[in-house]
Amino acid sequence: MTGTARAQLRPLHSDDADAVLEGFRSDPVGMARQGDVSDEASARAYVDRMLESEATDAVAVVDPATDRLIGLVTVVRDEENRSGWFSYWLNSAWRGDAIMARAAATVADAELAEGGLERLELGHRANNPTSGSVARAAGFLHEGTQRGHFLIDGRRQDVHLYGRLPSDPQPAEKVRPLPWASDERPWSGR
Repeated sequence: MTGTARAQLRPLHSDDADAVLEGFRSDPVGMARQGDVSDEASARAYVDRMLESEATDAVAVVDPATDRLIGLVTVVRDEENRSGWFSYWLNSAWRGDAIMARAAATVADAELAEGGLERLELGHRANNPTSGSVARAAGFLHEGTQRGHFLIDGRRQDVHLYGRLPSDPQPAEKVRPLPWASDERPWSGR
């Protein structure tokens, strides 16, 4: 699927649980920090938590030919501070075509321009350089490292922290935005 893969964005739907489960099963080790999804019930609970949280904007990355979810970008909003915790994942079968870099950039741009937020932040394991590449492509700037922040399989792992403000310079190689499947945005109506 890589190489010519294209994608669109839309809000997460309640019927995306089976595709969420497929995404988690595509890379069980890499997805372990994204949540506890191992069967249909836990996938349904994961989607329900996202949809029920008024503080979470959940944007599905979908195959435009089928409207099937292939990834997810989320922003947990802190309205008091007009900031948001940014995260993303992509089904491993779709990796390698800058889909997530484009999705992350599109959502970050929209959250800062239309969503009322003034700061986005994220963190990734230091031993996951691909996630750092996605962050930088989406305009996030490296702000530091939390040494030994995560305990994974009995070992301490460093976490690289990134932030993005509306005034930050655009990345040197601006990725093309992904189209939205509709004009509906997860933060509309706030």
